[in-house]
Amino acid sequence: MTELTTILVSGAESESSSGGSFVSFLLLPLMLVAMYFLIIRPNSKRRKDAAKLQSTLEIGDEVITTSGIIGTLTGEDGPTRFWLEIDNDVQVRIARGGIQGRLTDDKNEPESDAGEGDDHDDDATAETVDGD
Repeated sequence: MTELTTILVSGAESESSSGGSFVSFLLLPLMLVAMYFLIIRPNSKRRKDAAKLQSTLEIGDEVITTSGIIGTLTGEDGPTRFWLEIDNDVQVRIARGGIQGRLTDDKNEPESDAGEGDDHDDDATAETVDGD
């Protein structure tokens, strides 16, 4: 009698473990797909936007750096660096990759996300790229 009970219990465990392995088999591909859509795809889009912005920068553009410094591009110092004027007669060299966005108005405020900080006029626009 005890042998019969042992056989029935082990049979029930093998059925439930085979169902569990099927679920765990599907869980890994679902996690990979989620990681692609949540991490990899947005990051590659951000890199493409940053490359597009950096290739279209011109002398005279008002920009904001990744550290929050706002200034005007006054010259190019090779293919990877700019001169940035941050005040009258105060210029610093900055790497092309250190520029986060281009400001396009006189208020020096980058455009906020939808629903946040709508206290200012809608004339303020900026092209910003989040960089790592």
